[in-house]
Amino acid sequence: MLAFLSILFSYLLGVARMKQTVIAIVGPTAVGKTQLSINLAKKFGGEIISGDSMQVYRGMDIGTAKIKPEEKQGIPHYMIDIRDPNEPFTVADFQSHVQSYIKKIIDRKKTPIIVGGSGLYIQAALYDYNFAKQERNREVVNKLEEELERFGITPLYQRLTEIDPIQASKIHPNNHRRVIRALEIYETTGLTMSEYQDNQRKDSPYNLIFIGLEMERKVLYERINNRVDEMIEEGLLNEVESLLNQNLESSQSMQAIGYKEFIPYYKGEYDLERAIELLKRNSRRYAKRQYTWFKNKLNVTWYDISPQSLNEDFKIIFENLAGILNNR
Repeated sequence: MLAFLSILFSYLLGVARMKQTVIAIVGPTAVGKTQLSINLAKKFGGEIISGDSMQVYRGMDIGTAKIKPEEKQGIPHYMIDIRDPNEPFTVADFQSHVQSYIKKIIDRKKTPIIVGGSGLYIQAALYDYNFAKQERNREVVNKLEEELERFGITPLYQRLTEIDPIQASKIHPNNHRRVIRALEIYETTGLTMSEYQDNQRKDSPYNLIFIGLEMERKVLYERINNRVDEMIEEGLLNEVESLLNQNLESSQSMQAIGYKEFIPYYKGEYDLERAIELLKRNSRRYAKRQYTWFKNKLNVTWYDISPQSLNEDFKIIFENLAGILNNR
């Protein structure tokens, strides 16, 4: 029996070692993930995959804090500018694309580094969750779509809020597709979307190294406020206006923070100062939710960094990462 267990353990250890390593840099907006990712890619031979669900859209550069060409320093980047803003892009789409890029990067003997703050999307891709692949129940979908057409989205969204407040908080009421999908899962499986996601497999086809960046809250919020001011100076209003001129107000892409705050402004419902104030507030709240999500959902090693000591902070991360990689 002991011999059998020894063989089994050796086999499982060998399987684990066969898994390819993927590095994920996570944390709240404006904390410094992009800068760290470039440094890590240069030091460890990596290529970068965006883990931001909105950076997939062309023409949405400033509001999503998309990396500028000169900032890439020659490092290949993926999952950026692959969809027009009028096209939907699901978690399942994200998962499929990211896993394809990971394979291609590994085949080139490079290290995949996924960087971003869209927690659910990153989790779905790296843990190979299959909740998005649940077979569609056309009968239920048709019924829900008929209700939408007859009564509008409000009753459907209210129903979702009652049965699954966690999932409802993640979905904008204007995102009809996701509201219907969450209700469909509930009516088909008897589980809320939140419960359904929690029941998915928790293992990963990769050796995952999660690096989380955190910063003193007051300092981070100041960085977020300053970033918004910089976005305005760089032409965010022109970017939003261009998208609205394409009749994209109700599209999935325009529900992103950085864009939705300006729709009422262009409708004359409040002034520019109010729109900017809301963007800063929503960005700070989003950062807080990101912290909570990553700390509750993923096995992340967190590093407290400071703008005044980034070089020293990054050096510690490099040394720790080198030790982990050498032991794998």
